[in-house]
Amino acid sequence: MRRSGAAIAVAGALIALGSVVAFPGTSSAATSPSPFSVPGRGATVPFTEIEAEAAATNGEQIGPDRVYTHLPSEASGRRAVRLDAPGEYVEFTLPKPANAMTVRYSVPDNAAGTGITAPVDLRINGTKLKDLQFTSRYGWFYGGYPFGNTPGDKPHHFYDETRTMFGSTLAAGTKVRIQVASTSAAPWVVVDLADFELVPDPIPRPAGSLSVDDFGADRNGTSDSTAAFQAAVDAGKAQGKEVYIPAGTYILWDHVVVDGVTLRGAGPWYSVLTGRHPTQRNRAVGVYGKYVSGGGYTGGIRPHEAGGPSRNVTLRDFAIIGDITERVDDDQVNALGGAMTDSVVDNLWIQHTKVGAWMDGPMDNFTLKNSRILDQTADGVNFHTGVTNSTVTNTFVRNSGDDGLAMWPDRIANANNAFTFNTVVAPVLANNIVTYGGRDIKITDNVVSDTLTNGGGIHVANRYPGVNSGQGTAVAGTITVARNTLIRAGNSDYNWNFGVGAIWFDGLNEPINATINVTDTDIIDSSYEAIQFIEGSTQTVNFSNVNIDGTGTYMIQAQAAAKASFTNVRAAHIGAGVAIHNCVGTGFAPTYGTGNSGWSLNSTVCTGQWPAPNYIYDGGDPSPSPSPSTSPSASPSPSPNPTACDPGSGDLARGKTVTATSSTQTYVPANAVDGDTTTYWESANNAFPQSITVDLCAVTPVQRVVLKLPPSAAWATRTQTLAVLGSADGTNYTTLSPSAGRTFDPATGNTANIPFTTANVRYVRVTVTGNTGWPAGQLSAFEVYGTGATPSPSPSVSPSPPPTGNLARGKAVSASSHADVYVAGNATDGNAGTYWESANNAFPQTLTVDLGASVTVGRVVLKLPPSAAWATRTQTLAVLGSTDGTNYTTIAGPAGYTFDPATGNTVTIAVPAAARRYLRLNVTGNTGWPAAQISEFEAYAS
Repeated sequence: MRRSGAAIAVAGALIALGSVVAFPGTSSAATSPSPFSVPGRGATVPFTEIEAEAAATNGEQIGPDRVYTHLPSEASGRRAVRLDAPGEYVEFTLPKPANAMTVRYSVPDNAAGTGITAPVDLRINGTKLKDLQFTSRYGWFYGGYPFGNTPGDKPHHFYDETRTMFGSTLAAGTKVRIQVASTSAAPWVVVDLADFELVPDPIPRPAGSLSVDDFGADRNGTSDSTAAFQAAVDAGKAQGKEVYIPAGTYILWDHVVVDGVTLRGAGPWYSVLTGRHPTQRNRAVGVYGKYVSGGGYTGGIRPHEAGGPSRNVTLRDFAIIGDITERVDDDQVNALGGAMTDSVVDNLWIQHTKVGAWMDGPMDNFTLKNSRILDQTADGVNFHTGVTNSTVTNTFVRNSGDDGLAMWPDRIANANNAFTFNTVVAPVLANNIVTYGGRDIKITDNVVSDTLTNGGGIHVANRYPGVNSGQGTAVAGTITVARNTLIRAGNSDYNWNFGVGAIWFDGLNEPINATINVTDTDIIDSSYEAIQFIEGSTQTVNFSNVNIDGTGTYMIQAQAAAKASFTNVRAAHIGAGVAIHNCVGTGFAPTYGTGNSGWSLNSTVCTGQWPAPNYIYDGGDPSPSPSPSTSPSASPSPSPNPTACDPGSGDLARGKTVTATSSTQTYVPANAVDGDTTTYWESANNAFPQSITVDLCAVTPVQRVVLKLPPSAAWATRTQTLAVLGSADGTNYTTLSPSAGRTFDPATGNTANIPFTTANVRYVRVTVTGNTGWPAGQLSAFEVYGTGATPSPSPSVSPSPPPTGNLARGKAVSASSHADVYVAGNATDGNAGTYWESANNAFPQTLTVDLGASVTVGRVVLKLPPSAAWATRTQTLAVLGSTDGTNYTTIAGPAGYTFDPATGNTVTIAVPAAARRYLRLNVTGNTGWPAAQISEFEAYAS
């Protein structure tokens, strides 16, 4: 996108303060975490990354350094290794078997700005395997936006990547060395990192598919295959057949326009599309949907590109590696573009194009997933104009020339889009993740790191042309920014020399009027401030369960009016020594809630300038979310990591947390619960048994599992030998359905339906011990269904002994209402740290547990979390009982019960001993919070 307004946007605020900062030459005092060290967040990648500075070397470590135009500033982790003499090397030791690697490196530019190419040795256990060609052809930009290739001031975009396969699988422990043989071609080489992976064999041609080779495509890369590809995808649509790209390198001088077709390759390491028109330099390789008249693209539309959006497109398992060496915003030289509705992009490798995916809407229900986007001259992905209900997920972005992942509703609203479970590293300009305008946007479960300049880790803004409330394109509704980790994010604005926040908000075009919830988030080792408000005004931002550890300057920089609340926000290692820089006075209106620590609203300064960063972060890995404050408070801190939720109805596994003993490449376990049967989990090959486990998030009755493979006829009939197991605690499993051969036949939907006796479980596991069709466990859908009620026990010939202990633990439980994630299931999960909370300001409220059968109950025990943060409170409640779930009687009349943390926050209520199946609490008041709250609802026989 055009950036011509970026510098002007902040000029007024800076002039008002009248000073600039000096930028240091070095970075943090301690090494901050890797973007791959955060469990449960970010993309699940098929490679193992090793930083050069962590490998064996006789070269020179450069960095740490965060200064724009300095080589180390663009390196992952802000450190790299320089090799500038023959015989100098970086040597990596493989932690696991690998047959391929990707190296991120830099070599200098030449005097003409066209780059140089230099060979370096790739050595395996000391023996040379081959030359790697390191080039600066795709890097080294100069000056201010829109940048140029002629050497001059402000050099940047130093790094590039090259990939290679070893020709065999190297064992763990193998030494892989990058070594300089000669400095005649390049006086120095900088190595940043290497990614090692085990690439699977090529995917064979699906049965019944068309091949691009059958239409004259040249897999040897000697001639233009654009016409052949276009003919193939047109035929695929007409005949209802998939189109296959065999292993090979295909040159395309122009876009291939797709509609109503699947285009798939042998895998992104094998099927490669490349090329650029030799004379019309605004034409290059790309796969595009049809443009929509009056939509995001305003240039000339050729007849075969018109009539969009395209629909029902699937693109998967190939690479687009372009030849774009400059940035010209009007050129449509992106890997993916146009408009694609009801479409999926899966497992693509995209490199050396202008933008990985610039999607010009209007369009709806588009998903890009399981992909890699590297070394772009502009954005990684941009949802531009009228993109709705669309997602980028499980995708790795590195070295984008502009925003990593962006949404820009230019003139037509974007709505209900999501960026989830992505890892975005080292954007050369602007933000890791941003939404410019947009309604009901979700940015969740991502990891972002190493912002360079003119941007932050996550940005929400009314900025750029066409973003305003008059056209319905401004920030609106609820913006969810949840469970993200930001590492070394934010940096300097090189035009005006001020710091940009790791998370920042900008009302340049008009004030932001929306609810923005920033929750369960870690902001680690920020280059400048952690949070920033600038231009216009912003309201309302709610920060909850946020951990800020390490800032170069302040915790908050208020350069514009803002309304914000802070609950359970923990701060440490604030470089400026003062939490808040505020020169807008009462225009910045923070609400200081409960559970905050390490800072206060009184720690405020207005100096008229920003200090140079002071990196005092002491290192360490980020925790997934902060612990509750231990200081007393008038009301509770929300539980930061609720371990239970309402499992819902229908397919109880859909969208839930899922893990596996192993996975292959991008065929990760999450594919089995994403609702898309064309994606699948595949375990490591030739290594049975393998298991996949879904966490339903609370104990619930289940009685059936449905397993699927992709419906395509390309999946020949196969039998997988597998068992189904269940567990209430994630440790102790019982067999729900014993091991047996389950046949998956595409003629009958490639589905296996497995019923079993109803069981109350939270975790459901499938263990696979054999597969006649492939030497691995494979599932495209792992669905779990329940009864909706806890079953009655089976009859027994002889009397069973009476149950003992807490009769309610793990049992089905329901409530009249709940707030946020504080669901009824938290009250019977055996964890006093989680709790149920009803809707606020709406007494009476009820909580009902089904014990599963009529059993004698003589005592009820109620708890709140034991933390001292839960100040003493009295809840007025009654206990009722029932044998049928319909007719209730009062067994303990309404009374005030005091929960005191000094005595364990526990209340014991004796009730007349009698047989009951259902117990109900009826809560009519609470002196500590305007809602009913219970962390454990326990029942005992006596």
